[in-house]
Amino acid sequence: MQADFERRLQRLEDREEIRALAARYTFMVDDRDIAGIEALFAPDARFRSKDGVMDAKGRSAVMAQFDQRFAALGHGAHYSHDHVIWFDDRDPDKAFGRLSSHAELVRNGAPMVAALRYADEYARIDGRWAFAERLLSFFYYLRADDYAASFGALRRVKAYDRPQEADYPEALESWRRYREGA
Repeated sequence: MQADFERRLQRLEDREEIRALAARYTFMVDDRDIAGIEALFAPDARFRSKDGVMDAKGRSAVMAQFDQRFAALGHGAHYSHDHVIWFDDRDPDKAFGRLSSHAELVRNGAPMVAALRYADEYARIDGRWAFAERLLSFFYYLRADDYAASFGALRRVKAYDRPQEADYPEALESWRRYREGA
């Protein structure tokens, strides 16, 4: 009974530390705290986007990718919302998560808004949790003045030269099954 209590307590502490990891990420990205961002990632971390625009492997490559992103981004505010975390029952130093977020930012001089999700893998390294992998996907990413006209469109990721289809929900298997059954 004592061992089960200690295991459950450790999971609660781990969950809170992982939530704090995700929260620190948003502040450090907005503050351009480069050393702080780097410390959030495992040495062999991977950070990629579902649209294929980003894909960096290894902490130094992840940080180089941030340098490229920051070259186009001005000031902004990222917000974390719902965060679901689950643990690998075979490895106490491994966990997974899904995090919904949104951002208000300036990209190439234009005010933009984005709704995004992260599919994460976390690893405990030297007693602290870090990002082992982050997969970024977009519901929308568009100019603030285009929000109302674009929200209902499928091609509502407009951060790049050509509009792209949103990563979710239309591309999700659960969404397609529901729509086919409706």
